Formats: sequence, structure tokens, C-alpha cells
Amino acid sequence: MSVFHHIKSGTSILLALSIAGATAAPILTAAPAFSQTAFSDVNNNYWAKDFIAELSDRGIIKGFPDGSFRPDAPVTRAEFAAMIRSLKKAKTRDAVGFVDVPANFWARGAIAEAYEMQWMSGYPGNVFRPQQQIPRVQVAIALNNGLGYAPTCNFEDVLSYYSDASDIPNYALKSVAAATEKQLVVSYPTPQSLKPNKSATRAEVAAFIYQALVSTNQAQAINSPYIARVDVGNQNVAVKIPSGIAIPVEYTKDKILLGPNDKSPLILTVAADIADSNGKVLIPEGSKISGELRSTSQGVQFVAGELSIINGDRVPLNATSKLITKKESVTKGINVGNLIKNTALGAAAAAAIAGVTGDRAIATEEVLGGAGIGTLVGVFLGRDKVDLYVVNPETDLDLQLGSDLVVDAGSGGICSVRSSR
Repeated sequence: MSVFHHIKSGTSILLALSIAGATAAPILTAAPAFSQTAFSDVNNNYWAKDFIAELSDRGIIKGFPDGSFRPDAPVTRAEFAAMIRSLKKAKTRDAVGFVDVPANFWARGAIAEAYEMQWMSGYPGNVFRPQQQIPRVQVAIALNNGLGYAPTCNFEDVLSYYSDASDIPNYALKSVAAATEKQLVVSYPTPQSLKPNKSATRAEVAAFIYQALVSTNQAQAINSPYIARVDVGNQNVAVKIPSGIAIPVEYTKDKILLGPNDKSPLILTVAADIADSNGKVLIPEGSKISGELRSTSQGVQFVAGELSIINGDRVPLNATSKLITKKESVTKGINVGNLIKNTALGAAAAAAIAGVTGDRAIATEEVLGGAGIGTLVGVFLGRDKVDLYVVNPETDLDLQLGSDLVVDAGSGGICSVRSSR
């Protein structure tokens, strides 16, 4: 099994699952770089502004020293190699020495990596043509083939979406069809015009690359009218993630304190991709899990209620953390500021701290759910000490599925093609 890297340098969790009819795509990661998201020649109304800003923020593309992006400038094959090599995936073949790429050529390393990761190939005769302006069809092929997509519908039906389908080279037909199904293709001002042999601009390349991230659940979809879309029918493939699988999570605070019988709403963030054995992301890092922290006399446990996947899907989730029993004592005279620094509080914990220490100035934003604590303070007045449960989100809140979780794994099966214009 290939080893892939994740967009935010997290570690993917691979599951031994099968997805009938689905095509696995590698998980991508952006090489770190200085990010600039505002450019002097990309105004707020520019058609590709959001694509450019997002990729620049991720360090995949860069502007120029003068603060410009030059969105309409054509891209050479060497320049495209330098962009695409930032999407790291496993190297699946050895580099070759192209006869027209000298040892001191500025993009030699990028070209080698783009070839090794199967984003790009050369021409017959071991030629790469680094200075050639890359046509749009080659951008679509590079991304599609690098991601390993194949058409699930009759490719001729898919390509009928384009008014200029007859201009697509024969060797590219199936790759372009697959790229179209996966919504990798972006065409301004008319999405039904592929312009396959036109030189791709920097803005167009940015849009294509961003769509590749969307297709692998690594980025949220941008609502652009210029994305080529075909309705390929109901292609959802339900995949079952088995009970017992662990889901790593993270939380913004260093510590959580809860008193007796606290029930505090909490939203956790999935800390690493949950992927199948082929690298297909089923639950992306950054997805949200909403639920409740509940304390009893036995301890504290997080009980999940819903999973909100980064693509917008929401599904019920039966998962819990381990039982947490560690406690921390709060006594009179304790420095409340130090105690609650970067700490979230259950309502009962906040009331206990206020009642024992006499400090009623605890900010309500520190209380989970913004709950009022005034009516609870009286329970703790007169006490010299109270023991609170202490939760360390970094080690205590990872979840375990209590039952099978069914998620949508993407496309597969039979489909009928209709233009979504």
C-alpha cells in the first residue's frame, strides 16, 4: 500500500475497507511556503480570485516580488511542474533524464518530481519540452491521471457537455471525461467551452489544482459558475466504517474543568484523516464532531452526537471518549487567573470556583455553552475546597465508534449523463 501525506502534514488513519465501484485518489499535501493572498492585479471581482487566494494561502502557488500574480500569463510545462510538485504524493516511478532539460535548468528538480509522482510525462524521444506553453487539456490530464481517476460513465456522453469536444485529442478523451465527472475542469467565461488546445493561464491552472483538492476532500468547494459540471446521476457509494475504530480529535483549549453533574456542549475537530486502505478519505481532517461532556460520580466522558464532514454532509455519530477520572482541587486563596488560563469550564465547575474562591469575575465566554452560573454558586458557598474533574483534550478525548458509521465515499455505479448548465 502506498504511503500518502496529508494537506496539513497530519497523519492519515488508514482503514481496511473496500469501496465497491469507487476509484481511490491519493491524499495530497502542500509544500510549506510563504503565503500571499492579495495581489495587485487580482481584484475582488476577478473570476478566479477565490481559487488563487486559497492556493496561495496553502503555499501551492506564489505571486511575484512586485505584488502581482499575473493571472492571465501563460504557463509553461516547466512552470506547471513547479506548481504541481507542491502537491506531494508517493513517488511511483524513477526519474528520467530528459534530453532537453539541462543539469542547470531552474526547474530540473521540479520536473523530476512531477514525473516521479506521475503528475506529468514526457514526449517520445525522452523529450519534456519545458519551455512549451502547456495546453489546458494537458493540465486536465496531468491532474486526472495523477489522481488515478477513470470515467464511470460513457466518456462520449460526458464529453457531449462541451461545445468544442471535437477539438479534444483522441489520446485525452477518457482522461478529460473522468476529469469532467470529478469537476476538475474550470472554464471562464463559459464552462461548456473546454478550449483544450489553448495555453493555460496561471489563473486557470490555480482553479484546476484547487478543484483537485476539492475532489479528494482536502478543500471546501468554491461556488463558481465556471466549473464544468455534468449530472452523472446517483453515484453515492455508502461505505461502512466499523464499530471500534478510533477517531483522533483536538480542541482549542489546553484543559477543561467540570464539576459534579456537568453536562456541557462541546465541538471537537477531527485531527487526522480517516481513510480506507487505498487512501480514499472518508472523514477528512478538520471535520467537526458535536456532542456533550457529561460528568457523573464515576468520571467524565464525551458523548458524540453528530459528525459534520468538511464537504457539508452531516451524519449521526455514536462515539464516546474514555472515562476520565482525574481531579484537581480548588481551594480558597488559589490564583483563579492561573487556574482557568486557556481552560474551558462546565457551568458547575465555574460556579464551584466562584463559590469557593469568592471570585465572581469568571468570564462567561470561558463557560461551555455560555451557561449562566449565578444560580449554582450558592451550592458551593462556604466550602473551603472542591474537587473538579480535569480533562486534557490532547490525551483524553479521542473517540471510539460505538456502532458502525455509514458515510458517502463518492462516485461509483451506473449513471446517466445530463448537463447541469
